[in-house]
Amino acid sequence: MKLIDGNKIAADIIAELKADVALLPGRKPCLALIRVGDDPASVSYVKKKEKTAAEIGIISRVILPSVAITQTELFALIDQLNADPDVDGILVQSPLPQPIDELQVFRRIAPCKDVDGLGTMNLGKVAQDDDSGFISCTPAGIMELLARSGVDLKGRHVVVLGRSLLVGKPVALLVLQKKTGANGTVTVCHSQTANLPAITRQADVLIAAIGRAEFVTAAMVKPGAVVIDVGINRVPDAAKKTGYRLTGDVHFPTVAPLARLITPVPGGVGPMTVAMLMKNTLKAYRLTHRGD
Repeated sequence: MKLIDGNKIAADIIAELKADVALLPGRKPCLALIRVGDDPASVSYVKKKEKTAAEIGIISRVILPSVAITQTELFALIDQLNADPDVDGILVQSPLPQPIDELQVFRRIAPCKDVDGLGTMNLGKVAQDDDSGFISCTPAGIMELLARSGVDLKGRHVVVLGRSLLVGKPVALLVLQKKTGANGTVTVCHSQTANLPAITRQADVLIAAIGRAEFVTAAMVKPGAVVIDVGINRVPDAAKKTGYRLTGDVHFPTVAPLARLITPVPGGVGPMTVAMLMKNTLKAYRLTHRGD
């Protein structure tokens, strides 16, 4: 078993981006981050994105509307940012309070500023193997982890556990693409899949993204498989100062000895999501400054 070090790979990408941004003339790329409410995980994620942007040289504009903001008011805010020539990328941190419709919010962001890659246009471009759009950050991070770890998916059976808009669906599309590093055969499993362990045991590469702590056990993994654990779950633990410990969707102690490569939690996929957001922001800047 060998760990895939997401912290190290993300740091390499951040260093590359920092060097690229330093060479840009004039205004630096700008990312607008909208966070509604004080969900602890959201607060932490936005702070991490703000810190990483500063490290690279990307301007971050953190916007904190009232938790009572209506969907109409949030749309108006997004429209202002869409029209602002000094803003290259827009990210609305999920989850959003009810009754705001997250999908409608994602669709409101202009495709050329949708650096989280969750709008209809950009997801459609992924389905069409069109590189001109933005790939959702966590799936993009997974593909980058695999590529930089020497894992070629060509002809491999990739089982994706989870069908969410954030991870499961887009990563399945990426694995299917006719591109170097992709060309895999994909099975997507979910809560209605029959005989799940029999399917996951067929995986050369298993991507677990269902949000259920330590759900994937050794009995579900083929020896020698590559295991990508996307889950970040807080499990009560009185021994920790925080009162909880972080764990993934994979039961690491029993699965790790079986795997050829495996991502830890934390320190695996998580850091890559932020790195790929910054990469998308630089791409958005360049798309609007081609003639400069």
